[in-house]
Amino acid sequence: MNVALTDLQLNRSFPVSPERLFAWVTQAEKLMQWWGPEGVDVVESALDLTRTGPYFAKMQGSEGQIYHVSGHVTHVTPSRSVGFTWAWHDDAGVRGAESHVTFTIEAEGEGARLVIDHRDLPDGELAQSHRRGWTSTLDKLSRKIA
Repeated sequence: MNVALTDLQLNRSFPVSPERLFAWVTQAEKLMQWWGPEGVDVVESALDLTRTGPYFAKMQGSEGQIYHVSGHVTHVTPSRSVGFTWAWHDDAGVRGAESHVTFTIEAEGEGARLVIDHRDLPDGELAQSHRRGWTSTLDKLSRKIA
């Protein structure tokens, strides 16, 4: 049986240099300030996208629900891009289907553009859920970095 995988892409411009934007999307102390959709906070993590290797984040929603995501940072090209695998864990801690995320930074005028490519999601419904989540997360980043 063939499973159709779904990809999504989001773009956001920021009034900062590519180097500064790259720091915000890779360094642990900065990631902790915006990672996760609005109303969700990171409560435990090994979230460092400055180097290859494993990462994880446990987040808590405003009503106490826990979300756990983990993966492996696959590449880091300073000031340009970082790629990582992505998989949610269920309530029993079982890791689900793995997808792939790349953050690409592009110079844009006097600022920089962040392109998020999230590939290999198992279906369109999950892709739309991730689109909403990433959009909300980017809103948080926009407020922090401005």
